[in-house]
Amino acid sequence: MAGPPGTGKITAVQNFLEELAAGQEVPSDWCYVYNFRQPQCPRALELPAGMGLTLQEHMKYLIAVVERDLLRAFNSEEYGRRRTETLEAFGQRRNDLLNALGTTVQQKGFFLQVTPVGFVVTPVLDNRPLKEEEFMNLPHEVRESLTQKKDELQADLRDCMRQLGNIEREAGEALEKLDQEIADFVLTPLIMPLLEKYKALPEVLKYLDEVRLDVLKNFRVFKDGGREREPEEPKKNVRPDPLRKYEINVVVDNSGQRGAPVVMEVNPVIQNLVGRVEREARYGALVTDFTMIRAGALHHANGGYLVIPVEELVKNPMSWLVLKRAMRNGNIAVEDVGERASALSTRSLRPEPIPLRTKVVLLGSPQLFRLFYLFDSDFQELFKVKAEFDSAMPRTEENVRKYAAFFSTLCRKEGLKHIDVSAIAQLVEYGSRLAEDQQMLSTRFADIADVVREGNYYALSEDSPYILNKHILRAVEERLYRSNLIQEQLAKLFERDFLLVDVDGVQTGQVNGLTMHNLGDIIFGFPVRVTASVAAGRGGVVDIEREAKLGGPIHTKGVLILIGFLSERYGRDEPLTLAARLVFEQSYGGIDGDSATVAELAAVVSALSSVPVHQGIAVTGSMNQKGRVQAVGGINQKIEGFFDLCSLRGLTGRQGVVIPRSNLQNLMLKNEIVEAMRAERFHIYPVETVDEALEVITGEAISVIDEKAAHRVRSLRENVRHFDDRQPDN
Repeated sequence: MAGPPGTGKITAVQNFLEELAAGQEVPSDWCYVYNFRQPQCPRALELPAGMGLTLQEHMKYLIAVVERDLLRAFNSEEYGRRRTETLEAFGQRRNDLLNALGTTVQQKGFFLQVTPVGFVVTPVLDNRPLKEEEFMNLPHEVRESLTQKKDELQADLRDCMRQLGNIEREAGEALEKLDQEIADFVLTPLIMPLLEKYKALPEVLKYLDEVRLDVLKNFRVFKDGGREREPEEPKKNVRPDPLRKYEINVVVDNSGQRGAPVVMEVNPVIQNLVGRVEREARYGALVTDFTMIRAGALHHANGGYLVIPVEELVKNPMSWLVLKRAMRNGNIAVEDVGERASALSTRSLRPEPIPLRTKVVLLGSPQLFRLFYLFDSDFQELFKVKAEFDSAMPRTEENVRKYAAFFSTLCRKEGLKHIDVSAIAQLVEYGSRLAEDQQMLSTRFADIADVVREGNYYALSEDSPYILNKHILRAVEERLYRSNLIQEQLAKLFERDFLLVDVDGVQTGQVNGLTMHNLGDIIFGFPVRVTASVAAGRGGVVDIEREAKLGGPIHTKGVLILIGFLSERYGRDEPLTLAARLVFEQSYGGIDGDSATVAELAAVVSALSSVPVHQGIAVTGSMNQKGRVQAVGGINQKIEGFFDLCSLRGLTGRQGVVIPRSNLQNLMLKNEIVEAMRAERFHIYPVETVDEALEVITGEAISVIDEKAAHRVRSLRENVRHFDDRQPDN
């Protein structure tokens, strides 16, 4: 959506999209859950609108009940009895094995001892174990016999140890199986209702099944007391909750949505566009998990519309790249900005991308559109539809009614007083003035709305039931007053004759041109004296502004067009032999534009023909080489600038402004100028050719002016030739 600022692009787009989205389907909820196979890659679950929070509550309740019931089951008498029976059964087998081993050892004359490091067999003499010293004092043959028998017993000991290990393993497996049976007995009836409720959602069923298997695998977390209890004095860094992985992180909740979402993102940094992964401090380190994934504007607008101001996007080049990648790939991948900006690689999450089903609308100026279109090939592929806002619209009866409807809606939405019909008429006139066209209305609704708001303030201060015509006029005048300090300072310089501009009498080679200042919030015109001097020579017309490097390219082009016109009119058959100088008097800054070309031509022709120019008439307009006067911009401000100076010095009835006839439709002048024109104290002279302009400002017929100018040109040419003839040959 391209268009100049203040034309209501944002409001129009939002209203259009909200109306369009209201009849569309509400998009899905999106959740991130723990990935039991790859914990660093959380899974994304899509659920019908409103079911994300439902699943979150169901899982929270499920884990709480499982934690309670498992703890209760593992602390129950039945569990204790079955565990005891299992342990006793395997204990009996162990005892039987040890008794059998002890009998074998005893039969071979040894004593079996159980120590922390294993079994030890010791020779027996007189029904008592021999000590090491006693054993060494035995005859050599006896020691050899006992040693041989002991070695024979080692095989029995190893076999017994192997069997004891098997018994311990089987006992552990039996206890594990018992615990699994208890956990499954508790968990299955609790999770079955969820499996039934979400049977139409395969991905959710898959996740619930993974939860079931993980709970059965890690039942000891519940058996040993579940989640860590809160200490009496909470610590800043505590051990992470072991049951946190069973939570549901609802990143997009559309439970309260009516129709498709319309999201305006005015700060499109990466985190706000595609989301972020937050971190928290634990024991001096920053850690994260899937519950800290946060959604961005693309997530919230998924299934609907995302509106982004291009100017803000340009300020964040990385955001533009991320947005393009998301649109090209058709999915939203949460970007870890901290990892991207860090020189060190840190362990982070890689959330599963979410499919992107969003229409993206960019708002900006036509200039930015052209830049994107010309220098970014992806832009042409991704943004194929363009709508452009104009700064003006035709002033038809229908559009005038729409203007009134806009004001009515504005007043209703913002709680302002309603507008009287006379005030609406004044606003329509103001709209045409902003558009600088009698047949057009400005679409700079932001500026017009500000006038209405200020008019409402004046209506409130006067306790008026409606916003009246006078309130709108005062608002416009006050807005001008708050911004026209420089204009007032220039007026004082004219009043004190620091800036020399005559508004009465006649002068040769001197014309009042009209220029314009644009300060952003205010545009105003003021007169400037244009003078020309002509003498014998071959220099032609010299633009002093250009020579001083104060003239812009468009102004230079205008002067060159002026030279072309003079050459064709007064030097068609012979070279135009003269030396003329053209300048804007008391100009100390850069000058550009061609709206003073007619005034510059008049100054040169006046100086050339010695026909004086009425100083009470100012001139504005550009021209072509054939002498046709062309329209210029800011015509109202230029006329008003000269009128203000004439009013300051006193209106004589002989003052006025020469303007291009094609600018007549642009006239939207102040009431005081209109009244002065009705009283014939000020005049506007529309012209189509420079000949008409010369006749108005000199009071002479163009034939007389041309004859005098042609005579002066011939005289200057003869003087130059005579001068050349007198010069000695080299």
